[in-house]
Amino acid sequence: MPDTLGTSPDDVQFRFRDDEMVDHAAVTVDAFLDQSNAAAVRIEPGDDARELLPHLERIRLVEVNFPGFMDGRGYSSARVLREAGYDGEIRAVGEVLIDQLAIMRRCGFDAFAPASKLDEADAEAAFNRWDDVYQKTTDGRAPIWQKRHG
Repeated sequence: MPDTLGTSPDDVQFRFRDDEMVDHAAVTVDAFLDQSNAAAVRIEPGDDARELLPHLERIRLVEVNFPGFMDGRGYSSARVLREAGYDGEIRAVGEVLIDQLAIMRRCGFDAFAPASKLDEADAEAAFNRWDDVYQKTTDGRAPIWQKRHG
């Protein structure tokens, strides 16, 4: 099971990083681009993560907000950042559901701060449900086609 940190009695954060919890006040993308000392940014639906690419070396934390479970734009934001080489913490915040955890991890999320408490046993089951994947991932697992064809 990943490290589990409670930020309040109602919240559970599931983490996958070995380093300590990054705890910076995240600012909006626009505010981040205007500030020279910000180290954390919060991506909202509709923000373009590619605007952050020239600044990856100074970002310690990226929070990606999921205001509703049906809005999947945050998955793309995480993927864009990971594929560009960002190796800092990407934290999914908001309406993060059990059914989304494994896919979020595959897209590059390594920390989760759900708006509502999640059952730890259910979360562990979600992360371990599928041994094999079909698409290229950012979590280091080789997709089935690559295993078959090298």
